[in-house]
Amino acid sequence: MTGFLSSAFGANAADIARRDFHVTTSDGIRLHVREVAANGSKAQAEPLILIHGARVPGVGSFDLPVANGSLAADLAQRTGRKVYVMDARGYGGSDRPAAMGKPAAESKPLSRAFEVVRDIDAVVDAVRGKRAKVALLGWATGGMWAAFYASLHPEKVGDLITLNALYGGSSEHAMLGKGSSLSDPQHPDRLIPDIGGYAEYPATSLFGVWDRSIPAEDKTAWRDPAIAQAYAAAALASDPASGSHDPPAFRAPMGAMEDSFYQGTGRRLFDASSITARILIVRSGRDFWSRPEDAATLAREAVRSAQVERLDLPDSTHLVHLDRPERGRERLIAGIAAFLSPESAVKRP
Repeated sequence: MTGFLSSAFGANAADIARRDFHVTTSDGIRLHVREVAANGSKAQAEPLILIHGARVPGVGSFDLPVANGSLAADLAQRTGRKVYVMDARGYGGSDRPAAMGKPAAESKPLSRAFEVVRDIDAVVDAVRGKRAKVALLGWATGGMWAAFYASLHPEKVGDLITLNALYGGSSEHAMLGKGSSLSDPQHPDRLIPDIGGYAEYPATSLFGVWDRSIPAEDKTAWRDPAIAQAYAAAALASDPASGSHDPPAFRAPMGAMEDSFYQGTGRRLFDASSITARILIVRSGRDFWSRPEDAATLAREAVRSAQVERLDLPDSTHLVHLDRPERGRERLIAGIAAFLSPESAVKRP
């Protein structure tokens, strides 16, 4: 189904149009995609696809209906590109595996990276039209997925932006690696065997580690309460079954966590030397997900990339795109827009 959404929400809303539609993958999975376009968008520019992380789907991550809550709208305005927000399989408005309708313990982690790259490919082919290439921006696990895809399909990706993404740069990770809750106590370098196919998350689970990474007692000084409320509401609204729990909880596939565990223990999901796109590696200094070694290793191993740039945000959090503009969000948007500008693109060999 294709539909047009009201453009009347968020900052500078009158200048933004939104359209929801679906695409189908090579293995028959129906995916939800949202197009976000600014008035006067450049038809010839590569479309930009935003790829969410392990838990909250695309709209909740990138297109919240409050001021400074839509990275998609801000990038559409700043770059003149059409921006597309996708939901991977198992998330949001996309098809969920049948196993997500059964007890989680009855399945292994769902929506692994090798499947999500099929999802990205379906969206890429649907939006690029006659253009040879697209731009990808992935946050957290989405950055890992985006880079993996770019390594498999270098002919389709002109620009790649990873935001706080893992790349197996170290064998130690306090949250995701050996000794963590994901680690098998009997075999610390292996995933815990009863992790299940998916997990159920209440809205409160979105804020614990985010709050701990904010170096202020008053979290509202760093994060607008309206953003937090919209983020939680969008996460719950992404799952039609969320209201069947007390408290309400949304489901997310655990394949992202399995793949992230491997990166957290120093394994490589893909070889960055296969990427030919220009790469912007963005990392927040207060990130709890990626490590400095991930950014450095990706930059070092992307030997065939047309251009590799770094954008370090030393005093920003993992969710910098949802923090207040002065806490790193504005630097993030400006840096991405500069990287995607025609002036930057002429540096391509």
